Amino acid sequence: MVDPARQNADADAVERVLAGEIDAFGQIVRRWQGPIVDLAYRFCRERGLAEEIAQDAFLKAFRSLSHWRREARFSTWLYAIAVNVARSRLRRWQPDWTSLDRAAELADPRRPDEVYEAVSEAERVRRAVIELPTKYREAIVLFYFHEMDIVETAATLGVPEGTIKARLHRGRAMLRRRFETEQVLSTSVGVV
Repeated sequence: MVDPARQNADADAVERVLAGEIDAFGQIVRRWQGPIVDLAYRFCRERGLAEEIAQDAFLKAFRSLSHWRREARFSTWLYAIAVNVARSRLRRWQPDWTSLDRAAELADPRRPDEVYEAVSEAERVRRAVIELPTKYREAIVLFYFHEMDIVETAATLGVPEGTIKARLHRGRAMLRRRFETEQVLSTSVGVV
Protein backbone atom coordinates (compact mmCIF):
# COMPACT_ATOMS: atom_id res chain seq x y z
CA MET A 1 0.00 0.00 0.00
CA VAL A 2 1.15 3.51 -0.75
CA ASP A 3 0.78 6.28 1.78
CA PRO A 4 -0.70 9.64 0.74
CA ALA A 5 2.58 11.51 1.33
CA ARG A 6 4.34 9.20 -1.10
CA GLN A 7 1.55 9.67 -3.65
CA ASN A 8 1.87 13.45 -3.35
CA ALA A 9 5.65 13.25 -3.68
CA ASP A 10 5.27 11.12 -6.82
CA ALA A 11 2.74 13.51 -8.36
CA ASP A 12 4.96 16.49 -7.51
CA ALA A 13 8.02 14.83 -9.04
CA VAL A 14 6.08 13.98 -12.21
CA GLU A 15 4.90 17.58 -12.57
CA ARG A 16 8.46 18.84 -12.12
CA VAL A 17 9.80 16.44 -14.75
CA LEU A 18 7.08 17.43 -17.20
CA ALA A 19 7.94 21.09 -16.53
CA GLY A 20 11.51 20.42 -17.64
CA GLU A 21 13.25 19.54 -14.38
CA ILE A 22 14.55 16.18 -15.59
CA ASP A 23 16.56 15.55 -12.39
CA ALA A 24 13.28 15.19 -10.48
CA PHE A 25 12.89 11.78 -12.11
CA GLY A 26 15.81 10.66 -9.95
CA GLN A 27 13.57 11.07 -6.91
CA ILE A 28 11.07 8.69 -8.47
CA VAL A 29 13.79 6.17 -9.25
CA ARG A 30 15.24 6.36 -5.73
CA ARG A 31 11.79 5.97 -4.18
CA TRP A 32 10.69 3.05 -6.38
CA GLN A 33 13.91 1.29 -7.37
CA GLY A 34 13.81 -1.23 -4.52
CA PRO A 35 10.15 -2.21 -4.97
CA ILE A 36 10.46 -2.48 -8.76
CA VAL A 37 13.64 -4.59 -8.61
CA ASP A 38 11.94 -6.74 -5.96
CA LEU A 39 8.88 -7.18 -8.20
CA ALA A 40 11.04 -8.19 -11.16
CA TYR A 41 13.09 -10.54 -8.98
CA ARG A 42 9.95 -12.33 -7.84
CA PHE A 43 9.18 -13.04 -11.49
CA CYS A 44 12.60 -14.26 -12.60
CA ARG A 45 14.68 -15.07 -9.45
CA GLU A 46 17.79 -13.68 -11.16
CA ARG A 47 19.16 -10.50 -9.58
CA GLY A 48 20.93 -9.21 -12.71
CA LEU A 49 17.89 -9.78 -14.89
CA ALA A 50 15.63 -8.16 -12.28
CA GLU A 51 17.82 -5.05 -12.29
CA GLU A 52 17.72 -4.93 -16.10
CA ILE A 53 13.93 -5.24 -16.07
CA ALA A 54 13.69 -2.43 -13.51
CA GLN A 55 16.00 -0.23 -15.57
CA ASP A 56 13.93 -0.85 -18.70
CA ALA A 57 10.73 -0.13 -16.76
CA PHE A 58 12.06 3.20 -15.49
CA LEU A 59 13.21 4.17 -18.97
CA LYS A 60 9.80 3.31 -20.39
CA ALA A 61 8.08 5.21 -17.56
CA PHE A 62 10.26 8.26 -18.19
CA ARG A 63 9.45 8.24 -21.90
CA SER A 64 5.72 7.94 -21.28
CA LEU A 65 5.41 10.07 -18.14
CA SER A 66 3.00 12.45 -19.85
CA HIS A 67 0.59 9.52 -20.36
CA TRP A 68 0.12 8.87 -16.64
CA ARG A 69 -3.51 9.62 -15.86
CA ARG A 70 -3.88 11.18 -12.45
CA GLU A 71 -6.98 9.16 -11.52
CA ALA A 72 -4.75 6.09 -11.12
CA ARG A 73 -2.08 5.86 -8.46
CA PHE A 74 1.40 6.49 -9.79
CA SER A 75 2.57 3.27 -8.15
CA THR A 76 -0.11 1.25 -9.97
CA TRP A 77 0.91 2.82 -13.28
CA LEU A 78 4.61 2.17 -12.61
CA TYR A 79 3.98 -1.43 -11.50
CA ALA A 80 1.93 -2.01 -14.66
CA ILE A 81 4.85 -0.83 -16.77
CA ALA A 82 7.25 -3.05 -14.81
CA VAL A 83 4.98 -6.09 -15.19
CA ASN A 84 4.71 -5.49 -18.94
CA VAL A 85 8.48 -5.14 -19.29
CA ALA A 86 8.95 -8.32 -17.23
CA ARG A 87 6.44 -10.16 -19.43
CA SER A 88 8.31 -9.14 -22.56
CA ARG A 89 11.71 -10.07 -21.18
CA LEU A 90 10.56 -13.37 -19.69
CA ARG A 91 8.99 -14.53 -22.95
CA ARG A 92 12.53 -14.76 -24.32
CA TRP A 93 14.14 -16.06 -21.11
CA GLN A 94 13.78 -19.49 -19.57
CA PRO A 95 14.90 -20.11 -15.98
CA ASP A 96 17.42 -22.85 -15.43
CA TRP A 97 15.26 -25.06 -13.22
CA THR A 98 15.27 -28.82 -13.02
CA SER A 99 11.85 -30.44 -13.20
CA LEU A 100 10.71 -32.54 -10.25
CA ASP A 101 10.83 -35.66 -12.43
CA ARG A 102 14.42 -34.92 -13.46
CA ALA A 103 15.39 -34.00 -9.89
CA ALA A 104 14.08 -37.35 -8.70
CA GLU A 105 16.23 -39.07 -11.34
CA LEU A 106 19.31 -37.11 -10.25
CA ALA A 107 18.74 -37.54 -6.53
CA ASP A 108 20.80 -40.05 -4.60
CA PRO A 109 18.24 -42.76 -3.77
CA ARG A 110 20.15 -43.66 -0.60
CA ARG A 111 19.96 -40.12 0.84
CA PRO A 112 16.82 -38.35 -0.41
CA ASP A 113 16.28 -36.70 2.96
CA GLU A 114 19.44 -34.63 2.48
CA VAL A 115 18.25 -33.48 -0.94
CA TYR A 116 14.90 -32.32 0.38
CA GLU A 117 16.36 -30.74 3.53
CA ALA A 118 18.61 -28.58 1.37
CA VAL A 119 15.62 -26.87 -0.20
CA SER A 120 13.80 -24.57 2.18
CA GLU A 121 10.04 -24.32 2.19
CA ALA A 122 10.20 -20.68 1.05
CA GLU A 123 12.37 -21.56 -1.94
CA ARG A 124 10.01 -24.37 -2.88
CA VAL A 125 7.12 -21.92 -2.89
CA ARG A 126 9.07 -19.36 -4.94
CA ARG A 127 10.04 -21.95 -7.51
CA ALA A 128 6.50 -23.25 -7.71
CA VAL A 129 5.16 -19.74 -8.23
CA ILE A 130 7.71 -18.93 -10.94
CA GLU A 131 6.70 -22.05 -12.83
CA LEU A 132 3.01 -21.12 -12.91
CA PRO A 133 1.58 -19.93 -16.21
CA THR A 134 2.23 -16.20 -16.58
CA LYS A 135 -1.27 -14.91 -15.88
CA TYR A 136 -1.50 -16.82 -12.58
CA ARG A 137 2.09 -16.02 -11.56
CA GLU A 138 1.57 -12.28 -12.09
CA ALA A 139 -1.60 -12.19 -10.02
CA ILE A 140 -0.05 -14.20 -7.17
CA VAL A 141 3.18 -12.18 -7.10
CA LEU A 142 1.36 -8.84 -6.98
CA PHE A 143 -1.32 -9.94 -4.51
CA TYR A 144 0.74 -12.00 -2.08
CA PHE A 145 4.33 -10.87 -2.43
CA HIS A 146 3.66 -7.19 -3.09
CA GLU A 147 0.58 -7.12 -0.87
CA MET A 148 -1.62 -5.35 -3.40
CA ASP A 149 -5.34 -5.70 -2.91
CA ILE A 150 -7.66 -7.04 -5.62
CA VAL A 151 -8.38 -3.55 -6.99
CA GLU A 152 -4.69 -2.60 -7.27
CA THR A 153 -3.74 -5.95 -8.75
CA ALA A 154 -6.50 -5.66 -11.34
CA ALA A 155 -5.48 -2.11 -12.23
CA THR A 156 -1.80 -3.06 -12.50
CA LEU A 157 -2.53 -5.97 -14.82
CA GLY A 158 -5.29 -4.15 -16.69
CA VAL A 159 -7.95 -6.80 -16.15
CA PRO A 160 -11.28 -6.87 -14.28
CA GLU A 161 -11.31 -7.60 -10.54
CA GLY A 162 -13.26 -10.82 -11.12
CA THR A 163 -10.50 -12.03 -13.42
CA ILE A 164 -7.94 -11.44 -10.66
CA LYS A 165 -10.07 -13.37 -8.17
CA ALA A 166 -10.34 -16.27 -10.64
CA ARG A 167 -6.60 -16.22 -11.40
CA LEU A 168 -5.74 -16.21 -7.69
CA HIS A 169 -8.12 -19.10 -7.08
CA ARG A 170 -6.75 -21.14 -9.99
CA GLY A 171 -3.14 -20.26 -9.17
CA ARG A 172 -3.59 -21.40 -5.56
CA ALA A 173 -5.21 -24.61 -6.79
CA MET A 174 -2.23 -25.27 -9.10
CA LEU A 175 0.18 -24.68 -6.24
CA ARG A 176 -1.83 -26.91 -3.92
CA ARG A 177 -1.79 -29.73 -6.50
CA ARG A 178 1.93 -29.31 -7.01
CA PHE A 179 2.69 -29.55 -3.31
CA GLU A 180 0.38 -32.54 -2.94
CA THR A 181 2.29 -34.20 -5.79
CA GLU A 182 5.61 -33.38 -4.12
CA GLN A 183 4.31 -34.87 -0.87
CA VAL A 184 3.29 -38.06 -2.65
CA LEU A 185 6.66 -38.17 -4.40
CA SER A 186 8.61 -37.64 -1.18
CA THR A 187 6.51 -40.25 0.64
CA SER A 188 7.06 -42.80 -2.12
CA VAL A 189 10.85 -42.46 -1.85
CA GLY A 190 10.81 -42.74 1.93
CA VAL A 191 10.87 -39.10 3.00
CA VAL A 192 8.21 -38.10 5.50
